[in-house]
Amino acid sequence: MSVRLKTLVILKGYPRLSETFIAQELLGLERAGFDLTLISMRKPTDKKRHPIHDEIKARVVYLPEYLHEEPVRVFRALMAARKKPNFKPLLQRFWKDLRRDISRNRIRRLGQALVLAHEWPDAGEWLHAHFIHTPASVARYASIMTDVPWTCSAHAKDIWTSPDWELIEKLGAARWSVTCTRAGFEHMRELTNRKEQVHLSYHGLDLDRFGYFTGVRPSRDGSDSSDPVQILSVGRAVPKKGYDILLQALALLPARLHWKFVHIGGGDELARLRPLAEKLGIANRITWKGALAQEDVLGHYRSADIFALACRVATDGDRDGLPNVLFEASSQNLVCISTNISGIPELLTGGENGFVVPPEDPRLLAVALERAIREPDLRYSLGKAAEKRVREHFDHNASIRQLTRLFESEWQKP
Repeated sequence: MSVRLKTLVILKGYPRLSETFIAQELLGLERAGFDLTLISMRKPTDKKRHPIHDEIKARVVYLPEYLHEEPVRVFRALMAARKKPNFKPLLQRFWKDLRRDISRNRIRRLGQALVLAHEWPDAGEWLHAHFIHTPASVARYASIMTDVPWTCSAHAKDIWTSPDWELIEKLGAARWSVTCTRAGFEHMRELTNRKEQVHLSYHGLDLDRFGYFTGVRPSRDGSDSSDPVQILSVGRAVPKKGYDILLQALALLPARLHWKFVHIGGGDELARLRPLAEKLGIANRITWKGALAQEDVLGHYRSADIFALACRVATDGDRDGLPNVLFEASSQNLVCISTNISGIPELLTGGENGFVVPPEDPRLLAVALERAIREPDLRYSLGKAAEKRVREHFDHNASIRQLTRLFESEWQKP
């Protein structure tokens, strides 16, 4: 077997229902022979967990989420660090960062890195951060303290809400970085002169977990009040998902069209979306399911007629990359309606394998929804084309092979 170094994987939180793409990758790496320990900066808050989390065997170590909650642990780490030769370079790095980002968050990352460096679980030989914002800060600080190299997986929010200075410096410090959309890949490459160390790696989908849907969907067309078209969306209720836009689009549909909308996911925006649905007069057509486990979500993909996700760029710059739920829905030959931001056009092409509209436009989204509702044959053909694209080009095993090569290229160096 090729070289496999003991790898500490730094995560913002674990496990998380909304980050199945990360869990999928962790499991894939374990199956490829990687020896992982998961370092989580937060304890879990979800009340449920996906079956995939139970399949991952790696030990999980939780850092102090807030430094004041575990003062003894932090104090011991600080006292031990002061005696180490790398403490001074770490402080120099930290003060340089703090001057440009004066925040408690920055101090928390230093404290977490000191605890990690002091406790150093399972004799880790490599650091890998999932997300280039706060987890990469912990990885970078811990790397300075321990001289252990680090690498990084960047995704979406972490890229687009981080200041350029921070991305530039982290891309310069990490051995290499990967990201999951061409939009993010090109942005990161623009910011560094180490362009060969930035890689594009689509997460893809575990197709063994999302097998072929062999059922037959009814040819609903919105004309029968007793058999309405089923519209589904899966995603956290946060601004970048555009659920207020989707609700406005649903309210614009002709009154004579019969449909039902199901939302799966948690999120703080639910408290605002439910009253909005009431105000728009469509609350009686909507079911809010809350967060569900993956096997339950799969059942909803198979019973729905249309999948809709009105992704947008939020006011703070946050946005999706290429939402995994679009892969999941497409794998079940379920036609998707979404927007043309970030990496979504890398999967969906309007008129070929789905409906793609501009963000922030309820009217055009309503036009796409109405057409999808009225034309079941078109839904079927577009859904089959999307399924073909996912199964031929977005198998997550390709990403695992690519990551394996990247790690081995480092570990096999003399």
